[in-house]
Amino acid sequence: MGAPARAHPKLTLQFITTMASEYATSGEYIKHHLQNLTYGKLPAGYERTDHHGNVVEVLPAPTWTVAHNSQEAKDMGFMAFHVDSLGVSLVLGAIFTFFFWLAARRATAGVPAGLQNFVEWVIEFIDDSVRGSFSHVNPLVAPLALTVFMWVFLMNLMDLLPVDWLPWVATLAGVPYLKIVPSTDPNVTFALALSVFFLVLYYSVKMKGPGGFFAELAFQPFPKFLFPVNLLLEGVGLIAKPISLALRLFGNMYAGEMIFILIALMFGGSWVLGLFGGVLQWAWAVFHILIITLQAFIFMTLTIVYLDMAHSEHH
Repeated sequence: MGAPARAHPKLTLQFITTMASEYATSGEYIKHHLQNLTYGKLPAGYERTDHHGNVVEVLPAPTWTVAHNSQEAKDMGFMAFHVDSLGVSLVLGAIFTFFFWLAARRATAGVPAGLQNFVEWVIEFIDDSVRGSFSHVNPLVAPLALTVFMWVFLMNLMDLLPVDWLPWVATLAGVPYLKIVPSTDPNVTFALALSVFFLVLYYSVKMKGPGGFFAELAFQPFPKFLFPVNLLLEGVGLIAKPISLALRLFGNMYAGEMIFILIALMFGGSWVLGLFGGVLQWAWAVFHILIITLQAFIFMTLTIVYLDMAHSEHH
């Protein structure tokens, strides 16, 4: 895929003709779409370069700024923010909150319709899932499950937007990068998973006490005199929960986004490739609807199961 991506406007469904023409190779196009809009701190004396490698600016002092390329984002280190992931996540969370609040405010006792019908269906679905997987009493679990499912679903849903639409608009506004699918960012998926993990730890200690929680880790599944082995095995299993939760969501959504980007490159080839790319794009989008919904459901279900395990006594 090293050949330049050429433009064919009549076949373009994703502004590929505009975006691809700005890059010499397909590889550069892919790297651009996988780069987050990063805000961080660069040290004094840092040499900023253009895409040809020429120095265009030397920072006289430590500076908080937006990274102009992937190398600058890397040099910003750990204390940097993915502005696009954070911004899109917050906007989607606000949209979810607003529409559910609006449905609750306008709820009537009659036969529901429209937004109220959809919200009631979602809440009933979440309630059934909680009843089936959570065997204890905790008023936090159902609202948490609802929030997790809808938020992750909305973040995943952004993957169905054509890969060039919003990034193309962003370039017109002078924004160098824009990733619009937060769940393709491991920082977002790990933040969600770690939030669930901290709740699991909190309720494990609250329900069983510090001693009971430690005993659960140290004295199972082997006899008590093998507690170092038990502690190692159970500790690894405990830590694996948030890691698997985060990587499962990230891996599936990242792979889906990559496929959309590769299909988009086909619009920069001949009209035959463009036509074939349109068919592939439609087929993958239809199949991807199942993936984005399933990943949200799995994340929610595992959250409920992990919290149920935190509330349960093991003997």
